[in-house]
Amino acid sequence: MTGTIMVTYKILCESDLNKIVLLEELFQNEKVAKVIKSEFAKGFRNINLVSEIKEASFLIETQKELYHFEVQKDDFADILVLAEEDAVNNKLFKKGCSRIELVDIETSKIE
Repeated sequence: MTGTIMVTYKILCESDLNKIVLLEELFQNEKVAKVIKSEFAKGFRNINLVSEIKEASFLIETQKELYHFEVQKDDFADILVLAEEDAVNNKLFKKGCSRIELVDIETSKIE
């Protein structure tokens, strides 16, 4: 195989937040409902907040910096190890941050 792979990863820490919140849960919170109603339905009474899609949700997560490095396609099987080595070489691991997550793997072909 000829060509290269551009690998994107991020550093994970023990204190990172990664939580899924259902809109239904959000609307049931009195403080949140009050803010939404006062912002979008000011002056109206007897307003209900309803989500048409019961499974509708959103993710609250710690914003992370993305890091990139390039390897040969032959190294595909070792991408995770190579990403960890790249993080160590660039001194990206700090106290409580000792794991990585692969975010994207993009191939390019040499012709």
